[in-house]
Amino acid sequence: MPFRNLPGASSLSTEEFNRLSDLIAEWQLLADLSFADLVLWIPKIDGTGFISVSQIRPMTAATVFANDMIGTEITFGNHPNIDETFKSGNIIRDTEASMIGEFTVKEETIPVRLNGKSIAVISRHRNVETMRTPSRLELNYREIANHIYRMVAEGNFPVQGSVYRSETAPRAGDGLVRLDVDGRITFASPNARSAFARIGWMKDMDGQNLGEILDNLAVPMRGREPREESWRVVLSGKFLRRDEFENSDGVLDLLAIPLTESEIRIGAIVLVHNVTELRRRDRALVSKDATIREIHHRVKNNLQSVSALLRLQSRRIDDGVARSAIEEAIRRIASIAHVHETLSTSSQDSVLFDDVVVKLLQSALELSPRPSEIEINKSGEFGAIPSLIATPLALILTELIQNSLEHGLNERGSKLEVSAIRRGSHFKISVSDDGAGISADFDLLNSSSLGLEIVRTLTENELSGELRFERLGQGTKAEIEFNLN
Repeated sequence: MPFRNLPGASSLSTEEFNRLSDLIAEWQLLADLSFADLVLWIPKIDGTGFISVSQIRPMTAATVFANDMIGTEITFGNHPNIDETFKSGNIIRDTEASMIGEFTVKEETIPVRLNGKSIAVISRHRNVETMRTPSRLELNYREIANHIYRMVAEGNFPVQGSVYRSETAPRAGDGLVRLDVDGRITFASPNARSAFARIGWMKDMDGQNLGEILDNLAVPMRGREPREESWRVVLSGKFLRRDEFENSDGVLDLLAIPLTESEIRIGAIVLVHNVTELRRRDRALVSKDATIREIHHRVKNNLQSVSALLRLQSRRIDDGVARSAIEEAIRRIASIAHVHETLSTSSQDSVLFDDVVVKLLQSALELSPRPSEIEINKSGEFGAIPSLIATPLALILTELIQNSLEHGLNERGSKLEVSAIRRGSHFKISVSDDGAGISADFDLLNSSSLGLEIVRTLTENELSGELRFERLGQGTKAEIEFNLN
């Protein structure tokens, strides 16, 4: 958490630290409902005052603080209300207004209690101008905020097992419904009314039982299991609950938060977020991903069919040169098929390339002229590689591995190694062997090898990289270097 290393935080017990962490995770709700900036103060470790360890600005009103308050220190006596609130455990409100910059601000202090003990103080800062002639929405929001502040002072908020902390949870601005102790609606914000209109409720909501509204709108959906609980039970307001309502018209994300006073339930609020379009997009993406994976699967099958046809054709050819050319084509097609096979099992637009390299090495060894005498190793990790890079890289490795097996290790040597060094997006990949080695006058640009021409072209044009060959004491090393970006 942001205040773990601040002076004073180290004096908190694990339980106290966790309680304050939970509060900070949820207090955007408090700031929005009270149209106020909030600052959290904890005692300094030297016992001389308080230090601010967290701050939140409202999304429903302009902030009164131009600067960040975190890290601000005050000594005892300089802020009597914070001192008194921490000592007495009582909320202090209706203080004299003061100027903060160009705003006239009223402050309220609320104790954060745990196990009957004050562990911190919240200072709430409201612009006086926004407090005049409040609307019905503002009045309800402030009343709800005051209830929650009392729960904080009583040690009953955040509610245990809270699900509000999720970044995807509904917010006050998405829509808010206020319930009485019987689950009947006493207030619904305009956004909440719009959300319910989206799922088919066109009538007035005041006085209605929220759970009954949803039970009336619920329509069994094809392929879905029936609910074990009625919506009247789920949204009674007795328990903290988060659930999604869906019918043929739309989808609502609902979060019920019980309100208590002296541990007696007095009602609840339900935050409402219309997520219809979000869910439709999610499902469209899932469907798109499934379609793309199916395409990769079919491409792989088609490439394997082409390879099988070429094998049949090669068996009917007596010319050794022609047969060798077809076998090379089969190997190249197989390397592309390996990439599509990997993509067909992934929902990401990237390839776990180490799996592809293992398959390339296995296939190459099976076709080697000396399979029982050659040891092939892989070192380093390729990791995830974008699919646009994976196909040319697979072809490059196929050609380099085959070149080592057919020429370098054709008669002598016994080791071939594929090595990958990755630093972020930078790659250095080598294929080395301990075979015959390249000739002293080897010139890549003037080489007549089709395989090496393919490697050079793909490295330069597709990877924007460099290709180098080095004669070792015994054998050859081919190295390519490129960036993913």
